[in-house]
Order: sequence, then C-alpha cells, then structure tokens
Amino acid sequence: MSFFISDALAQAAPAAPGLDGMSLIFPLGILAFFYFLFVRPQSKRSKEQKQMLAALSKGTEVVTTGGILGKVFDLDDNFVKLEVSDNNFIQVQRHAIANMVPKGTYKALSLKKTKD
Repeated sequence: MSFFISDALAQAAPAAPGLDGMSLIFPLGILAFFYFLFVRPQSKRSKEQKQMLAALSKGTEVVTTGGILGKVFDLDDNFVKLEVSDNNFIQVQRHAIANMVPKGTYKALSLKKTKD
C-alpha cells in the first residue's frame, strides 16, 4: 500500500517559544505611545473643563460652544442664565460653556456695537 502514499512518520513537536523581555518591549511601547498621545491629554482637558465649570459665578463672562458671548446672570447645578445683550437672556446647560473670557470683553463688544 505504500506504493502511492508515503508513510507518515511522527515528528517531535517544536519547542514552545518562551516569553522573554525582548518580545514584550514592542507591545508595551505601543501602549505607552497611545497613552501619552491620546488618553493623557484628553483626561487633562476634561479635568480643566470641570474646574472651569466649578469656578463659574455671577458676572463671569463666557463663550458657549455655539460661539455666543454672554455674562453669567444666574446659575444652578445644571443650567446657566446668560445675558447676551441689554435685558436679553438665554439659558444654556453648564456643559455648553466652552471657556471664560477676560473681564471687560463683553462690555467692550457691546459698546463697539452701539457705536457702529
């Protein structure tokens, strides 16, 4: 019967490769790279945003994520009431506040509009 088919001979199994320190350097390097490139900056931005929202008080001048400039008139845990022009108010959610602007920005822009 072995005329057409060669006999199958058993071979020794190859030795299992061990985990040495050199084989782990590349994957750990990639993880460290992604941590410092993506995770860490995002967590820093999130922390700064939370601190900024906690520091909001009446009279603070802010810009919303939609680009609306206003002065904080009233605030509670979830919403902020902004004065966008003389006696015109809007309410926005706290997380819609993008950043605070220096004092006087709101007043300078409103004076500039009245002159034009």
